[in-house]
Amino acid sequence: MGVNSLFRIYKLRDVVKVEPSKFEKPLENVVLEELRRKYEGLKDKTLGIILAVLDVNIDPLGIIPMGEGAPYHVVEFTVLSYVPIPNEVVEGIVETISRGGIIVSVGAVEGFVHIQQITDEEVEYDAVRGVIVTKSSKRIIMPGDIVRARITNVTIAPNRPPRVNLTMRQPYLGKIEWIHSKK
Repeated sequence: MGVNSLFRIYKLRDVVKVEPSKFEKPLENVVLEELRRKYEGLKDKTLGIILAVLDVNIDPLGIIPMGEGAPYHVVEFTVLSYVPIPNEVVEGIVETISRGGIIVSVGAVEGFVHIQQITDEEVEYDAVRGVIVTKSSKRIIMPGDIVRARITNVTIAPNRPPRVNLTMRQPYLGKIEWIHSKK
């Protein structure tokens, strides 16, 4: 559950090797399988997180380099990518709550709201109930709640999960019920 502008479609180009053991399969299936293995789940600072390879256009005339026993095909393909953008406002579902803050499912990633970024009001973690409680108004955030937050920082590194930091300490951000009750 994220803002749709965070999803992108990109046209890419690559070269795919088709192993002789796969010659009996349709070329499109072999190439799609290889592209999905290589690209789906890929994290890139420019492209974001590639969620799916959608389609492929294959040059049917493969090139067999000297000394190789397999053809290489030039391919153009489309991917669906999720790009978390700093300052973008997103909505998500609270997944887990801890002493340090809350983890929110945002699009294809999880975002973290530090306990001091939940609201302007002072909050505390209630370990018995596993919830966050605001001290003066006694409002509660629990797993399953829908919240609106702003992305403050994104770190995408190839060999670890993306890190998305969020804040809810601004007007029109916070637990959705709280926002609607202010109107």
